Amino acid sequence: MKILRALLIGFSILLFPRFASAQDYPAKPIRLIVPFPPGGPNDIIARVIGQRMSELTKQPVVIDNRGGQGGVLGTDAVAKAAPDGYTIAISSAGALAISPGMEKIAYDTLRDLAPVTLVAAVPEMLVVAGNVPAHDMSELIALARAQPGKLNFTSSGPGSLPHLAGELLKLTARIDIVHVPYRGAAPAVNDLLGQQVQMAFLDLPAVLPQIRAGTLRAIVVGSPQRAPTAMEVPTTAEAGMPELRVENWYGMVAPAGTPSAIIAALNGIATEAMRDPTVRQKLASQGAELVGDTPEHFRGFIAAEIAKWAKVIRDAGIAPEK
Repeated sequence: MKILRALLIGFSILLFPRFASAQDYPAKPIRLIVPFPPGGPNDIIARVIGQRMSELTKQPVVIDNRGGQGGVLGTDAVAKAAPDGYTIAISSAGALAISPGMEKIAYDTLRDLAPVTLVAAVPEMLVVAGNVPAHDMSELIALARAQPGKLNFTSSGPGSLPHLAGELLKLTARIDIVHVPYRGAAPAVNDLLGQQVQMAFLDLPAVLPQIRAGTLRAIVVGSPQRAPTAMEVPTTAEAGMPELRVENWYGMVAPAGTPSAIIAALNGIATEAMRDPTVRQKLASQGAELVGDTPEHFRGFIAAEIAKWAKVIRDAGIAPEK
């Protein structure tokens, strides 16, 4: 019994600093890195969530925009930060799951980062230019098969989610279409409107105004359910292509080695912020569906996404950057 009591006392001494720090957390401002410039969807989601987290914790949540390399630079800054819960990020599918298969980066997502929670999912919408004589997926596939190598798809850049979504469409539908990359979604949309390119998978908020104006035609949405802001557009599953599931997503991560009690506290704060009706309404207007899950589930989700997009990269024959 004495030995058992001694072991329990020693165990509690080891655990106490972690629990004490978690109970006091946060005791100072939290730096929330956004690995993209201000004004984009990642930035908007982080600012809305961060503001509510600040209200809940009574501590400032300071947004730090660290754009560059498709979100990789800002995400790397988190991986290199002190693992104390005071430097975190809301990063994207591209930086967390696609870039590891596309290029040589300084961090390993699952080794160097601690998942906190999946924050939001944004559906990718497949749209065509007004001069494309296709109104649904079957017509578009038939058109592409009748003109192999003649139609093209655009994206917001090589290695971006819209790029790999187009490659997954090629593989799934067994069609030959040509990738035309741009630097960002805005110029891609502009040339779709100008009918210089024929189609693209893009974030729903980037194309919703043009769909409503009738200047771009929606074919399918890549989410499991129809988008609330475009209920008339069928899902890829409804179009007979369930494997063509394409959603952009954003998740909160901290540096690896952050104490599990701090990760749990962050998860609780973030998911409570996401349950706020005002937060949900603000982000729904941006086409974002708030999620919120456990750190363990988010880790498994990231691992599955890394494997999924690595396979697309291999099957499409895309040479990773060195």
